[in-house]
Amino acid sequence: MTHIKHFKFTILTTIAITLLSVLPVTEKTPLDDVPFIDKWAHMVMYAGLAFVMWVDMKCYKRRSSTTPYAMMFVYPTLLGGLLELVQAYCTTCRSSEWLDFLADSLGALIITVCCYIFSFVWQKRISAQR
Repeated sequence: MTHIKHFKFTILTTIAITLLSVLPVTEKTPLDDVPFIDKWAHMVMYAGLAFVMWVDMKCYKRRSSTTPYAMMFVYPTLLGGLLELVQAYCTTCRSSEWLDFLADSLGALIITVCCYIFSFVWQKRISAQR
């Protein structure tokens, strides 16, 4: 808990996603006609959260070559599941869907894998230059 100040952007992103998930949406937009736009939005939000976590962890652990990649997947997935339950049981203006939860998890997984591969390749490049 003493290191929570190093994860300001993760906290801000979590708050933003939470507000977007529980506040009512009343206006119709032109994007509503795009097939599966809701699922794409979920993927992008939770991929963004995982990416922000990666950046926060890399900035906090500058000298460390390891990043807890499991947390980049687990935290957004748990948050997505929790918010789907909140939508189902605590709001009257939002609905809960299993496919939303799947999209949340998939977005977090894709970015986690991409960040892991990027870090692995980057470390190999740095090692090769030495």
